[in-house]
Amino acid sequence: MSSRLNVPTIIFLAAFVFTFYCLGASFVEGFVNYRTWGVIGPNEFRQYHQELSPLIVRIMVIPIAIKSVLVITLLWFRPDVFPRWVIWAAVVLEITNWTSSVTIQIPIQMQLSETGLSMVLLDELIRTDWIRKISSITSALLFLWLMTRLLGSASSRDHAFEK
Repeated sequence: MSSRLNVPTIIFLAAFVFTFYCLGASFVEGFVNYRTWGVIGPNEFRQYHQELSPLIVRIMVIPIAIKSVLVITLLWFRPDVFPRWVIWAAVVLEITNWTSSVTIQIPIQMQLSETGLSMVLLDELIRTDWIRKISSITSALLFLWLMTRLLGSASSRDHAFEK
């Protein structure tokens, strides 16, 4: 077992875990948190949003950044059973997420933090969050497929070793 747990495999496993953690966290943020903001009173929303922002950085942004670094690292250190194009596809999906965040979601979040609750902005945030959701789901499916390749290659090696 230790011969299979090399640097590329460890990097992939870490990226796999962070991919699914970040997907789950983003689903809670998008499907639970955003959709309940409308029931927070307009007088309380601004303070609530400003208190929430540092928590989001710790719980979501830092793990997403770590995931992105791990995915990019796979370009140089990937298990041999992974086609290079899949890693490039995962990198493109990371770039899509960050571009959407920086150009769409973060400006909306900053407006909400400065001006308070706006249902128009909240609706736009929810609508445009689908860019990141689709990209993140696609990335998770790629990583799930890569995991099946990794496990399949380990199983093949185990059967060859037994013979």
